Amino acid sequence: MLETWFDPAAIAIVLVGTLIATLLRCGVADSRIALGALRGLFERAFDVARAKSELALQIREIADDGFIRAEPHHFGDSEFDSLSDLIISQRSIQSLHGEHQKFKEARLANAQTAVRVFDCAAELAPVLGLAGTLIALGQAQGAAAQDSGLVGAIAMAVVTTLYGLLAANFLFAPLGSAIARKSRQEERDRDAVLEWLARGIRQTGVAGGTPHSEREAA
Repeated sequence: MLETWFDPAAIAIVLVGTLIATLLRCGVADSRIALGALRGLFERAFDVARAKSELALQIREIADDGFIRAEPHHFGDSEFDSLSDLIISQRSIQSLHGEHQKFKEARLANAQTAVRVFDCAAELAPVLGLAGTLIALGQAQGAAAQDSGLVGAIAMAVVTTLYGLLAANFLFAPLGSAIARKSRQEERDRDAVLEWLARGIRQTGVAGGTPHSEREAA
């Protein structure tokens, strides 16, 4: 039973052909972005609790020392490390949302590119399945009805069609959807952390750009 549906040649035609066709249609740069997004599905998601824990140290230092003496607190997240630098260098939280939007747009653009590449692969997989079908039927030309070669060619034709449909609907399309879901969740989480950070700095009383100690002295 398994041998009937397992055909390495059909797998090569559908999967390898789909990957090559997708690469040619989408280009190397977009395909590389899609591979990065695929790798990201298996990496740890953005950790809201850890981000808040690390940023709480930044808020506490600003509350204790003001913007002038506080140091940027980095914890390995490129966006929030950059935002910490921005807070301290400009001594204000007013530009936080603008900087956050730049990072968000870049992430969304990459996610949309990755989804587009996988959607393209899902579109091409059935086409390559059909191509495999035509190749198999082409090999059957001239074979007698009782010839086992004809039976094998028809079997390969059926299998390649099936592989194309399976690859499209159970591999490439679901991967694109998974990337889109993870992207939406990450942006919601990052937006929430940003609002929490801005609110926390405002509550220190130095959010207007002038340290609390300097306002008291004035």
